[in-house]
Amino acid sequence: MRRSTGYFVGLTVEQKCELAERELVDMKGEIQRMEEDTEKTLQDLETHGRSKSKMRRSTGYFVGLTVEQKCELAERELVDMKGEIQRMEEDTEKTLQDLEAVIQETDIWWTDVKKAISDFEKDIVSTISNKKGSIVASEKLLRYLEEKNHQRDLMKEKLRLENSFLKGYKKKLQQQLRQKEQMGETLREVRSQQLQVTKEQYEEKIDEKNKELQQLKLTLGKTVRILNFRKKKLQNTMETSTSLMKDISQKTELLEKIERETTLVEKQRAKAESLDRWLQKQLSDYSAPPVMSYVQTAMAVTDLEKSIKAWQRRAAIAEVSEAEPGTRGPGTGSRCRR
Repeated sequence: MRRSTGYFVGLTVEQKCELAERELVDMKGEIQRMEEDTEKTLQDLETHGRSKSKMRRSTGYFVGLTVEQKCELAERELVDMKGEIQRMEEDTEKTLQDLEAVIQETDIWWTDVKKAISDFEKDIVSTISNKKGSIVASEKLLRYLEEKNHQRDLMKEKLRLENSFLKGYKKKLQQQLRQKEQMGETLREVRSQQLQVTKEQYEEKIDEKNKELQQLKLTLGKTVRILNFRKKKLQNTMETSTSLMKDISQKTELLEKIERETTLVEKQRAKAESLDRWLQKQLSDYSAPPVMSYVQTAMAVTDLEKSIKAWQRRAAIAEVSEAEPGTRGPGTGSRCRR
């Protein structure tokens, strides 16, 4: 409320009711104006977001430029327009967020105002409209205003107590900070002594670690020598293994060759055995003819050979006689024919 209870001193009940009604009308008008301003702002933002941006350069700017230069300028213009549109979108989004926050705050405030108006109309205006209850309405109005002032005083007292509590808490923290600073000077000496002792302990540990490191270096050198020896031995073993693998491959090839030859010999042996069995079978089935038949056949063969030789001589003589017909007489020729 914009007027305190002291403002109503010396006024009649009708004047007080009239002032209360004016106050209510002013509050409603202010709320309505706020709503209209909010709607108008939203409409302007939507219209501005949908409007097209104008070109910043005229067509006469491109006179006397090559095609490549015009393309480059057009690309720059396009990039600038995209950047401007993006900035406008960001600004619009930010403005919308701010307006949404304002609208939410206004809605909360308007809810409180509506509640206060409804309470005021329920408790005061309804009573004022009744002529008989004008005195009661004025008393209720005064009580209402006094209650609001009392609530404001309570809020003020609450904030004052909270402020005093925060001041006391601040003093307490400052005092603790000063005590810590004072104790810090005392603790520095103790801390320095502790650090000195700790330093000596760490130096002893460092000496021990250095000795251990020296011993580890010696062990490392010995290990490196052993490792090199093992590597050399491994290399020799690998070479021997390679040589053995070559020998094994050669022996394997020789063995395969021997196996092939053995297979061939086995085949030849099988063929020889088969031939031997066939010959044995032929020999077992063979039967010799009788002796007299053999002698007679041999004599017949001898006679045939003699006859062949005789006929061969006769044929030779006949050929000679035909070759020399004039050398012999008629008696000779007739004898030969006989």
